[in-house]
Amino acid sequence: MNVDHEITLLIEQIHRLGNKNADGKYSVKFGVLFNDDDCANLFEALVGTLRAAKKKKIINFEGQLLLQGVHDNVDVVLLKEDQ
Repeated sequence: MNVDHEITLLIEQIHRLGNKNADGKYSVKFGVLFNDDDCANLFEALVGTLRAAKKKKIINFEGQLLLQGVHDNVDVVLLKEDQ
């Protein structure tokens, strides 16, 4: 899969699993994304897709890298609805 396609899938999954925050942007906890069966089947490397989307300023989260367990409660915020 190419990165742009995976980012499009990520946007769809954030919409599916997330909720609108106070700013009106969709937000989902990293642990929810990581532990979701559909996401596990869609993404070969979820963390890599998250980093690529952050680099393109499509999403934002605290820190540079998210790790299962340690960062389960970190919010992944959707900044743009498309690429």
